[in-house]
Amino acid sequence: MNQVYSDYIVATNKIISDITTTQMKTIEEVSQIFANCIASEGLVHVYGSGHSRMAVEEVFPRYGSFPGFHTIVELSMTFHNQVVGANGQRQAMFIENVEGLAEQILNNFIFKPQDVFLLFSTSGVGNVVVEMAMGAKKRGMKVIAITAVENCKLTPHKHSTGKKLIDVADILIDTCVPMGDAVVHIENLITPVGPTSTIANTMIVNLIKVRVAELLTQAGQPPYVLTSPVFVGKEASRQLFEDTYNDYRRRVNRSL
Repeated sequence: MNQVYSDYIVATNKIISDITTTQMKTIEEVSQIFANCIASEGLVHVYGSGHSRMAVEEVFPRYGSFPGFHTIVELSMTFHNQVVGANGQRQAMFIENVEGLAEQILNNFIFKPQDVFLLFSTSGVGNVVVEMAMGAKKRGMKVIAITAVENCKLTPHKHSTGKKLIDVADILIDTCVPMGDAVVHIENLITPVGPTSTIANTMIVNLIKVRVAELLTQAGQPPYVLTSPVFVGKEASRQLFEDTYNDYRRRVNRSL
């Protein structure tokens, strides 16, 4: 096997091992919070800027996912396909550090006391994500951050208050991603390649989802789950899609 394959596999396996050995107690705590929130007709609001959008979309909607999570995606900071030109990366990277924007986003929604807020950010220093945490706390919600703690500690702050996500969040889940995210070093190439944060983010959020589904089911509130026909057949799968979307609409309509 080529060395770069080995390097990437070794690096990602270490991240998975580190999460397993250091973060499971916190993941259990967060799962309990989320299950209690959803069982009481609250919403887990989910936000991430930049490539953290991939983690947001991992939460819902996709196969094996269920209502109770309200995903917030701002295209101005997450639509990366065009790279340059209109809706390009330069604009997105600028916008995600505009102070005051988070309040404009949050003001679009109605929040309830039982709601909680989940934020993804590998660096933990973007001004919008920091202010999303501040705004959620101001509205009385508990804030959970999934972030690379070491990255956040060592990356200079950008917000005028000097705060980073780790300074604002109530609970931190560490992705255990190394500084700079990319992990493979190639001879005669001065910059490493192969980011790892998406693997860490999606592993953590799926650990949370499976536990929340178990807790809801044990509490007599089994969730509607978007499910492949492989498991339940075409008709049942189609009906589950309808039930899931209807339940999602019922839950989030009060937030708009």
